[in-house]
Parts: sequence; structure tokens; C-alpha cells
Amino acid sequence: MFREVIFYKSRGNRSPIDEFLDTLSSKQAQKVAWVLNLIEEMNVVPGQYFQKMANTDDIWEARIKMGSNIFRLLGFFDGSKLVVMSHAFQKKTQKIPRQAIRLAEDRKRDYFRRKKK
Repeated sequence: MFREVIFYKSRGNRSPIDEFLDTLSSKQAQKVAWVLNLIEEMNVVPGQYFQKMANTDDIWEARIKMGSNIFRLLGFFDGSKLVVMSHAFQKKTQKIPRQAIRLAEDRKRDYFRRKKK
């Protein structure tokens, strides 16, 4: 295993990623799991599935396409091997909403602030 993917949990122990996955069909959730597995198992993950986002606070994007549905999971690295997925949504436009990036960045700051304690 090259990396480990975990899901961010809020102070109240809520997992926004788990909540998002619960809204998907089983086939959609399987495709998301397949992409997350690629991120864990491949040394170099193809950019069509996982890449660093420009103009962000080191936020990475997992890309899932299934038919006409496009899903994005945003996250960050904790060290070189741990990927923390912090936000997920169904993409409906070309650009990723700035609000989604801000939310991922806020959760990253929250994660590291609580980890220090």
C-alpha cells in the first residue's frame, strides 16, 4: 500500500464523506471506492483520477465519472502517506465551486488544529 485514505470527521464525529456516500446508488458508491482504492494502491495515480488543485491550500481532488454523473472528493495529505478526504459533491458545472474548495480548506485547518491537541 502506497497511501492510506481516511475520511475527515468533524468535532461532533460527523463524516461528511460517509454522509455523501450514503446518498449515492450502490454502483456509484462502488465506483468511488474503486477510485479511492487506486489512490491507496498505485504509486503514481493517473491525473484523471487524482490531482493537486491549483490555487488552493494544498487541496487534492479525487475525480469520479460514471455515465453523465461526475463526483469530486476533495482532501489533503497528512504527511506523505495519509490522504484525508474532507468534502464531496456531485459536480454539475465545469468549474469547481469556490465554496467547495473553501470548505475543504477549512476542514483541513480544523483537522490539523485538533490533531495538535
